[in-house]
Amino acid sequence: MPVTDMIPTSVREIEKLGWDYIDVILFTGDAFIDHPSFGTAVIARYLQKHGYRVAVVPQPNWRDDLRDFRKLGAPRLYFGVNSGAMDSMVNHYTASKRLRSDDAYTPMGKAGQRPDYAVNVYSGILKRLFPDIPVVIGGIEASLRRLTHYDYWQDRLLPSILVSSGADYLCYGMGERPMLELTKAIESGRNASDIRKIPQIAFLMSGRTKLKDVVILHSYEKCLQDKAAFAENFHRIEICANMKSPSVMVEPVGDGYVQVNPPYPPATQAEMDSYWDLPFTKLPHPRYKGKHIPAYEMIKFSVNTHRGCFGGCNFCTIAAHQGKFIQSRSEESIVAEVKDLKRLPGFAGNISDLGAPTANMYGMQGKDSALCDKCTRKSCLFPSPCRNMDRSHERLLRLYAMVDSVPGIRHSYIGSGIRYDLFLDENGWVDGSSEEYFRELVEKHTSGRLKVAPEHTEDRVLKLMSKPSFRLFERLRTEFDRLVKAEGIHCSLVPYFISGHPGCTMSDMRKLSENPALRGLYMDQVQDFTPTPMTTSSVMFYSGIDPHTMQNVFVERNIEKKREQKSFFFKKNRR
Repeated sequence: MPVTDMIPTSVREIEKLGWDYIDVILFTGDAFIDHPSFGTAVIARYLQKHGYRVAVVPQPNWRDDLRDFRKLGAPRLYFGVNSGAMDSMVNHYTASKRLRSDDAYTPMGKAGQRPDYAVNVYSGILKRLFPDIPVVIGGIEASLRRLTHYDYWQDRLLPSILVSSGADYLCYGMGERPMLELTKAIESGRNASDIRKIPQIAFLMSGRTKLKDVVILHSYEKCLQDKAAFAENFHRIEICANMKSPSVMVEPVGDGYVQVNPPYPPATQAEMDSYWDLPFTKLPHPRYKGKHIPAYEMIKFSVNTHRGCFGGCNFCTIAAHQGKFIQSRSEESIVAEVKDLKRLPGFAGNISDLGAPTANMYGMQGKDSALCDKCTRKSCLFPSPCRNMDRSHERLLRLYAMVDSVPGIRHSYIGSGIRYDLFLDENGWVDGSSEEYFRELVEKHTSGRLKVAPEHTEDRVLKLMSKPSFRLFERLRTEFDRLVKAEGIHCSLVPYFISGHPGCTMSDMRKLSENPALRGLYMDQVQDFTPTPMTTSSVMFYSGIDPHTMQNVFVERNIEKKREQKSFFFKKNRR
């Protein structure tokens, strides 16, 4: 690979490029893979497109003399820091708080190549070594810890990561636009008060805010004293996060406060296309010399169609990071990427995943956008589907046809999750496109197993998850069994479940395991609930309070009993 095609990661590569300075140096906890599925690559390429020289330091060694942090020197503008594609604590530990033996984002799956709380560790080192250079934190770990949050691994509330990291700025959510604006602002020497007006960033201030018309949250100290205050905080944060035009949020902490500016509006189709129209090599950096990187193997032949999710599941962080409103690429952009897959080594015509976190939300939006502009609902599907939501799958079906007509494409599979309540309700198919979509999904786009996520069988638990009634899954199974039998399709239905979620008792798991609608299904997809920062479910786990209703909720916090909930399910299903 020509050095000019790469984002540099070493002094030697920078020398070959002939650079005498670097504008931005990004530190990340993942191996560096130049693919649009990885945020570090997206930000690096997007800033590069706008004329900036960007280098990446992947998985720096924080245990030795810190040479990895020194080797490229000081950037002209700032350091960027993220923990990788996952929160480092989720990456390191199971729901039982046991250390994982591998890391999918590291060559050969080797564990231990990033520290716990990686953003704090990397930022702290950089601030000590280069105290005059700004540090900007971002990615999943920073984004979801931007305000007071429950940390499951320490079993306590922690303040905003801005407090613990010492970083100058935090960019939350999908960062192309805020990072470009921040980069331009730092380069032009704009004063601090001007920079602090940039959307979708957060920062720590001393004293008390003088801004008007802001959402003032309970202080970190108040949340420590009162779990109800923490639950109230989260409910207000969640409302703001699901609005198109929220206010500035301010959370007091110590003798200052964290200010979180409102996000940019949802990206337009043209903007989405521009994020993918970048010169990604779509390969791991040559420094890895062909070593197996498990996370890359999973996505190397995938194509992302959109961002966002309006499902509003209480345990999920997708909307908190990507936003509730669906931001879709154009069909032309997607087809161009599909055609380009043929240049990748090993591609045999099979797309492993044509989708996004919720694959069948592509192109979906409110029928009347003016109503969406004023809406504060967390979910467009729960407790019942919004009447303003257009759930037609016609555009998605057209996209599938366009992709499948590309010469050399044998199969385009949907590997990411689907929401069956987008095409089914308890009365049957939602609209004229629903049955056609379901048939095409099963017949053409499912590789042996159709994976869906009812999450539980008991409506009381499902309500606390913000998931539809299990009766809808029963309807789905009826339609699935009818279709595969009539067409002779060799395909199985695989449901996913969660044990140990707030509100779930051993009795609930017993009822789940004995539910007759699950007989004959492949049943090993049960995940023990892990409280992750910035979800409703983690707030319930810590506080014992449902932040939507402020009612008390049963929570199983004992790790052994949580493990028993999960293992009981498997014992029952082996009988």
